[in-house]
Amino acid sequence: MPFLPSQTLSAEEIESLEDEIVEDSRAGRDEAVREKVQRLRNAQHHQKDAAASLLLVVDRQCLSREAAAEVLSEIAGSHGEDLDLLQALGECLESARDIDDLNAAPPEDAVFHDVVEKLAGLAEDHQGGAEEEGLLGGLATAARMLARQGDGIAERSYRRLTEIDPENSAYHYNLGLFYKTRGRFEDGMESNRIAARLAEETVESIEWNLGICATGAGRGELALEVWKRMGQKIELGRFGLPEGGYPQCKVKLAERPLAERSAEADDPGLEETIWIERLSPCHGIIRSVLYQDLGVDYGDVVLMDGAPITYHTYGDVEVAVFPHLATLIRRNYRFFDFAGTQGEARQLADMSRDLQEDAVVYAHSENFRMLCASCWRDPDLDHARHEGVEKHVVTGRIAAPGHIDPGRLLEQLDKAVTERSTCQLYAPDLCVAAGLESRASIDRRRFDLLTGN
Repeated sequence: MPFLPSQTLSAEEIESLEDEIVEDSRAGRDEAVREKVQRLRNAQHHQKDAAASLLLVVDRQCLSREAAAEVLSEIAGSHGEDLDLLQALGECLESARDIDDLNAAPPEDAVFHDVVEKLAGLAEDHQGGAEEEGLLGGLATAARMLARQGDGIAERSYRRLTEIDPENSAYHYNLGLFYKTRGRFEDGMESNRIAARLAEETVESIEWNLGICATGAGRGELALEVWKRMGQKIELGRFGLPEGGYPQCKVKLAERPLAERSAEADDPGLEETIWIERLSPCHGIIRSVLYQDLGVDYGDVVLMDGAPITYHTYGDVEVAVFPHLATLIRRNYRFFDFAGTQGEARQLADMSRDLQEDAVVYAHSENFRMLCASCWRDPDLDHARHEGVEKHVVTGRIAAPGHIDPGRLLEQLDKAVTERSTCQLYAPDLCVAAGLESRASIDRRRFDLLTGN
């Protein structure tokens, strides 16, 4: 934004601008929001009330996250010693990050680290004083925004708040929320149970986090009790965890989810959005075979957080996409790349219904390709003329539980192919695993022709 000279605003002007910004933001009048926010920014350097108003605007998420971080940085630079503004600023940092995207890397904007450093020093200076509680509230939130970089500061701050006011339900809930996102599910259960006991009435967010922590800790009976209390139609099922009839949803898997990271390796690594068979409000079985190696794949059981990152639209249906909180069970399926041809769409993928024990033929791509018919008949021929033939080529991976004998799996696939006369499937690595070296050599040639290797 262009720099404008400093202005002095009356209390009535500040209040009016704040109300108008909130209204304009809800109505999607972005240019009006920018102009009015700029007026407050021009005044905030020398008017605390204007800075406080900007913090309320940020807290109500009237600005983009990038603009919010810029505004917060300006306020921190202008009011770096003001205790009230700094503690509110620390709590506002949630609005400068996409907190639903749980596994995002630590923020790059310096304001996050600067505010944590300022608040940590002030909290230490005012330890035992009347100002400590408010400063710790801002510090705990700000440190939590640093992914795993600020864990020590965040935990100490949250715990200290529960010591200052042990009857405050919100303090115990916030500590439990921190533990949940760090994979400390037993600790999270305990904090949320205290929060529930201290609350004057049932609080849905506390119940949700208690149910998620109980599931993450493998405490199926407690998780079931929570979900039933919330009116869910659910009973104990597979893996000793609650299971009900839920529609499929999607999860944004991370190679390193926040709960499984450290300060030294504090980024999500590879990520991939996949389908799961949802068993409860917070866990399910992966039902996509991944393109990438994330250390978690088809058949594994994952825990997801309660707030969707986004929604994917399929016709008139919106499917929630949840963040990957942790991997509960790795079921050690085996995977074999395949390439094949089919006469009709989804013929190879539909072979999964002929396989036993949760094995699946998972197509990653289906397309038409022009192949040389002579090469197709005998790839070892040295021929001068090439005759084109169009094939509907499918590539993907076969997934099967680790205990299934590769030879038996190959027999099931062969039988399924025979029943579909227009299909062929080549899986050289599966042939090798089954001990069929000669067939593996033939399948490899066909596989390479279809994939263009």
